[in-house]
Amino acid sequence: MERPLLVYTTFPDAETALAIGEELVRARLAACVNVLPGMRSVYAWKGAVERGDEVVAILKTREGLADDLATALKKRHPYETPIILHLATSGADAATAAWILSETSG
Repeated sequence: MERPLLVYTTFPDAETALAIGEELVRARLAACVNVLPGMRSVYAWKGAVERGDEVVAILKTREGLADDLATALKKRHPYETPIILHLATSGADAATAAWILSETSG
């Protein structure tokens, strides 16, 4: 059975994250997108240290969709270089894994 995959990304605000998340769920590239507002970031960008308010989004998908999801996310994302980190899972509850696979199948 194909394994679930978590994808970590950030957005400038919750509404953008929710709108893009909904598009990805409707396209069956993700089973769910959790949006966690209220994050403060300090990051290096083009030779400067920046600070900003962001939201975290965690996308629940399956390993076989990693590339398609990343492509779709980059196409929709407002950042010039969005953070897209694939977080492999070492295990999952059987019902959770089945749900993710079911909701992201063709």
